[in-house]
Amino acid sequence: MDMEGPKVSVVVTTYNHRDYISECLEGILMQQTTFPFEIILGEDASTDGTREVCKAYAEKYSDIIRLFLRSRGDVIYIEGHPTGRSNFMESLKVSKGKYIALCEGDDYWTDPLKLQKQVDFLEAHPDYALCFHRAQLLNEKGEFTLHAIPEDFEENTFVYKDLLSHYNFIATASVLFKIPQSFSFPKWFEGIPFGDLSLYALVTKSKKIKCLNDTMSVYRIHSQGIFQKQNKLRQQLQYLFFYKRIVQILSLEEQKVVAKKRLQTIKNLAILRFPKNILWQQIYKYYLRFKF
Repeated sequence: MDMEGPKVSVVVTTYNHRDYISECLEGILMQQTTFPFEIILGEDASTDGTREVCKAYAEKYSDIIRLFLRSRGDVIYIEGHPTGRSNFMESLKVSKGKYIALCEGDDYWTDPLKLQKQVDFLEAHPDYALCFHRAQLLNEKGEFTLHAIPEDFEENTFVYKDLLSHYNFIATASVLFKIPQSFSFPKWFEGIPFGDLSLYALVTKSKKIKCLNDTMSVYRIHSQGIFQKQNKLRQQLQYLFFYKRIVQILSLEEQKVVAKKRLQTIKNLAILRFPKNILWQQIYKYYLRFKF
């Protein structure tokens, strides 16, 4: 590694990814760049042998990989469910790079010039805070599909308000962002659903977001994934929790978007909860408006 220090910190969080973590790390190690980068590898006390694989890589590539072994005692629970939030936050805190790239331990990169392309773009466009790119989805049958994003945003500029208006269509392993000066996580970040969407609010602020049309990463879809397990009712409730907590840092225009999304979500929840009883739908909507 160059003595000037890393320009990019690649944050990899992993838990029970033994079958995938090597492919993840190899995709990062193959990067061809004109600048130094580091890998912040946060291993969350896996029970399947992932930790041993991480140790072997950290020993072999000690000039690039900084391994942090977490304890399950530090796990943050969100709405009663264990998450990797603490591992992620602590990994980001120790990052030294001007830019942060993300890749969870079961995803991987496919283009050796991925980091170079993204850094070149952000360096040339200081009015942008974050860029991402197209990604492939890989299901458990080994089938690939292109990760869909709204057509309006392909190769176009947009802002955080647009993410709120649609949905979080950014694949995590495609993200690179500039870390703001004096950045720190607010206390509410520990418990808010949708940590990635919340993070983008913190790092973009009034700056723009760019989608590069190159397909440079793969996102695995697991049937046992947390979000896939949740029923529609629980998913909609999570959005209400998210809107309630994120609104405090949003601009007026962003707050207007959230207000509309909140009302639509409340309507959806009432129909899901009481599909055949209009009276109880109205009562439930009043309850949700009071609570959220």
